[in-house]
Amino acid sequence: MDKITEKSSSYQDLEKKPVGELLQILNEEDRKVPEAIGRILHKIEPLVVQTISKMKRGGRLFYIGAGTSGRLGILDASECPPTFGVPHDWVIALIAGGDKAIRHAAEHAEDDEEQAWKDLSEYGINTLDTVIGIAASGTTPYVVHGLKKCRENNVTTGCVTNNPGSPLAKHSDFPIEIVVGPEVVTGSTRMKSGTSQKLVLNMISTSVMIGLGRVKGNKMVDMQLSNNKLIERGSLMIQHELEVSYEEAKSLLLRHGGVRTALEAYRAASVKPQ
Repeated sequence: MDKITEKSSSYQDLEKKPVGELLQILNEEDRKVPEAIGRILHKIEPLVVQTISKMKRGGRLFYIGAGTSGRLGILDASECPPTFGVPHDWVIALIAGGDKAIRHAAEHAEDDEEQAWKDLSEYGINTLDTVIGIAASGTTPYVVHGLKKCRENNVTTGCVTNNPGSPLAKHSDFPIEIVVGPEVVTGSTRMKSGTSQKLVLNMISTSVMIGLGRVKGNKMVDMQLSNNKLIERGSLMIQHELEVSYEEAKSLLLRHGGVRTALEAYRAASVKPQ
């Protein structure tokens, strides 16, 4: 297939350009990313709707990828528990080569056609789950064959890729193809392609978590209180919501261990018997 992600850059002699011009070029190209995503929002919506429906019945969301794409999946998945207070097994990311590939490139691991299904099987993958394959090229064997096996086993599949008409899309029930054009540095898909993947994964996981009731109004009421900044944020949420002093709000938060639980406990105690 003719890969847009491998096409030659529109810019020549990059090493001869001053830093200011390089930054201008990179910024101009990066601006194209949200525009490209805006054109395919209708492709993202049904995947999110389906994922919410399945997760409400006990399903999980899996990301599988290799290299930069795999790392972006891990980043998104790892931020769901602290942000939304969900268990670590609600959103799971797998990378070709295993955890060691997070920091150190394991390029040959992406060529293993069998490993993704083996990795998914360790988690007891089932028909309530949703698996999203992430690959800029749309041809990464680890990801493509992982989705193929999922479909053979009636597991819902989606993908995030940057080349239209790829093998990955063909094995996806909900293909998301973000065409951002050639990279400034030819073939370096950690750039615009990676940025587009990061934005779309943010959109998917955030929309799913809102759909699962993990946000109230616009607040992260289930966030984990893992540091002083988050304790302060939670205290301010409670102070604003209940119109109490900051000190009382913080006391409620620390006593009940979370914004939602603190609000519910306070309101329950305020309801007088008839």
